[in-house]
Amino acid sequence: MRIARFSTGDDTLFGVIAGQPCHEEITAINGDPFLDGVSLTNKTYNLADVRLLAPITARSKIIGAARNFAATAEDLDKDADPGHPLLFMKPYTAVVGPGEDVVLPKFSTHVTFEAELCAVIGRPCKEVEPDDVKDFIFGYTCGNDLTAKDAQNTDGQWTRAKGFDTSAPLGPWIETDLDITDLPVQGRLNGELRQNGNTALMIHNVYELISAISHGLTLLPGDVIMTGTPSGIGQVQAGDSFEVSIEGIGKLTNPIVRA
Repeated sequence: MRIARFSTGDDTLFGVIAGQPCHEEITAINGDPFLDGVSLTNKTYNLADVRLLAPITARSKIIGAARNFAATAEDLDKDADPGHPLLFMKPYTAVVGPGEDVVLPKFSTHVTFEAELCAVIGRPCKEVEPDDVKDFIFGYTCGNDLTAKDAQNTDGQWTRAKGFDTSAPLGPWIETDLDITDLPVQGRLNGELRQNGNTALMIHNVYELISAISHGLTLLPGDVIMTGTPSGIGQVQAGDSFEVSIEGIGKLTNPIVRA
């Protein structure tokens, strides 16, 4: 099931997408699927006539995993596996949806792209073991963990580098039924393939990662886990366009502009 958050121009709603490519429709849901479940209304729209938004709301937090692919760590000349996930957080103000501008911050001259599979939490998750994590996942979406590398290298912590406004594009929707054990994750800069990885190459798989996070802090419905990026990280400039594509989910594309 594909669940999206969208705007009709008058209302902001959640809905379920169905239909063949180029002929999809979206049927609105009663309330919030993270709190109220998926109950369809009788309001249906052509997908082409609405604007897709980021598939989470302002109550959510975003937690990222750094260097969760060995090849990425090698690219950065870092230890491939420190023995535990390396975590950071992004605020909700970093989130933008499909097609929205990524605004390069004035404090940085070197911002990079990072295509990622993102897991969306479906119910409160605290001290959950890896074998049980699947029961707490609502679904999956595409994400781009944009990073101000110069600030990351000088600040000593990553709040500014990872959390600047528009640094967390998410979308285009949440896929609730997806096998993530062997899933291609790709990133294209201006149409050129720059990242071409697979979830099978993660150091800590999605379930291990979420379990480790849940033993440190409680995850709540709508929270997003950015699970790490494949090798091939590169710089974006104003005028660029970056696309994240994940088999079984779809494509997330955002233009890059300068503040």
